[in-house]
Amino acid sequence: MYKYVIKRLLITIPILVGVSFIIFSIMALTPGDPGRLILGDNAKQEAIDQLNEELGFNKPFFSRYLSFLSNAILKFDFGTSYRSQKPVFEEIWLRFPNTLILASSAVVFSSLLGISLGILSAVKQYSLVDNVLTVLAMFFAAIPIFWFGMMLIYVFSLVLGWLPTSGIGSWKSFLLPTVALAFSGAGSLLRLTRSTMLETIRQDYIRTAKAKGAPQRLVIWKHALKNALLPVVTVLGMNFGHLLGGAVVTETVFSIPGLGTHVISAIRWKDIPVVMATTLFLAALFCVIMLCVDILYAFIDPRIRAKYTR
Repeated sequence: MYKYVIKRLLITIPILVGVSFIIFSIMALTPGDPGRLILGDNAKQEAIDQLNEELGFNKPFFSRYLSFLSNAILKFDFGTSYRSQKPVFEEIWLRFPNTLILASSAVVFSSLLGISLGILSAVKQYSLVDNVLTVLAMFFAAIPIFWFGMMLIYVFSLVLGWLPTSGIGSWKSFLLPTVALAFSGAGSLLRLTRSTMLETIRQDYIRTAKAKGAPQRLVIWKHALKNALLPVVTVLGMNFGHLLGGAVVTETVFSIPGLGTHVISAIRWKDIPVVMATTLFLAALFCVIMLCVDILYAFIDPRIRAKYTR
């Protein structure tokens, strides 16, 4: 197992180098320069040129990229923000807990809701319960998250006054954005769990277990669920990695200072060190999450565990 983990971690290095080159190229090709964006259109050209020179923006592309790459690999120094003049990871560590809390709570809530209702829908196939759950799953998977979030704010904050509209003042501030993200994820998980469960319960070993007189609950939860969970676990891992860097709309609607809003703001101001550091941090985190998903496979499926132990 440890050889597999080391191999996967080593593969992460060229992946991060490739991601860094792509993002650095995109930022270099976008119009504008940080000096003009920071000082404004009314600033003198001399002042803008001087600021760009101080930031090292006037150097050739490959010179800037190789300088960034060498500092990042050899010194683990990703530079300072053009705007705040603070180390980039200092700002990342301040915002990452907010994004982590939001993503974790949304994944936990969506998995509990989507998987449990997906199992119920598969067991009650073609019944009224199955039809209602299928329609609800398609509805929540189709509606835009920003619209659902604004409706939650209108009902629970403006009309009822139960929860705050924005910010991170207390744990209550995370309830509405968590629900907005979780219901969308729960809809897709419900449909995926239902389809995998239906495919699994038609297998021969499930028929054999039923023929031997095993209780229905034991057949579903012990025999069928383990094999049906493999694709669900993959989607859960991908959703978690996506939410860590992709919950930009939700963070914007609820004014949550997370990594998503942070990197979008950095792109607008062409704050290249912040964009590069945040993107590489999220890419490395996504690789680690998918590695954890692969390791989790071994605990779910004994056949995969046997491959790891060879």
